[in-house]
Amino acid sequence: MNRMRIDVLTAFPKILNDPLNESILKQAKKRTALRIKVWDLRDFTADKHRTLDDAPYGGGPGMIMKPEPFFRALETVLGAAEGNKRQVIFPTPQGKLFNQEIAEDFSKCEHLIFLCGHYKAVDQRVIDKWVTDEISIGDFVLSGGEIPALLMIDAIVRMIPGAISDIESAKTDSFQRDLLDSPYYTRPENLEGYEVPEVLLSGNHQKIEEWRLSQKIERTKSLRPDLYKKYLAKQKSSKKS
Repeated sequence: MNRMRIDVLTAFPKILNDPLNESILKQAKKRTALRIKVWDLRDFTADKHRTLDDAPYGGGPGMIMKPEPFFRALETVLGAAEGNKRQVIFPTPQGKLFNQEIAEDFSKCEHLIFLCGHYKAVDQRVIDKWVTDEISIGDFVLSGGEIPALLMIDAIVRMIPGAISDIESAKTDSFQRDLLDSPYYTRPENLEGYEVPEVLLSGNHQKIEEWRLSQKIERTKSLRPDLYKKYLAKQKSSKKS
């Protein structure tokens, strides 16, 4: 059974606790050896006010998250973990853009640690000492790293064998093979004049798969030409080899 441990360090654990105990994430913890723990960074402060931020050296607007709580929390997390292999992930606009390939790579790891920033920034020494992967979820700014961490955890966990009941369904989702997914239909066959394509009612599985592949290709070509170019390049490369 695939073993994975995920630790999340945050100043706002309430943002994470409920989503991490719902839907697929909840089922994954029951079906696999997955363990997820949220750590409150305020538990690792040293003053009575449980202070996590301070003014930046050199002046300027905003507040900076202090390094000491992160250092203490990470030392505790790593001390409680088995082995030394881990990926420490910091959600940040300057990171590598998250995608399905990265999600699959992370799903094979034994231990993931997410550091959730907040306020203006996190003291750079936290990143320099601990972080192995800086990851972005897009070119926009959020209030903190909690939502990006949740997004990545959801994408990663669903790729763990046993996490969802139908792994074949996950393998045909969008971005597998660099293609968007095809359209899907269920009952009734006709709804206010909108009908299910005849091929899906034919019972001919080969024709259905051919139709679905053609739909994936056309959707990707129309809606995500960047992905379509990537798909074509891989197809050409595989034919040459």
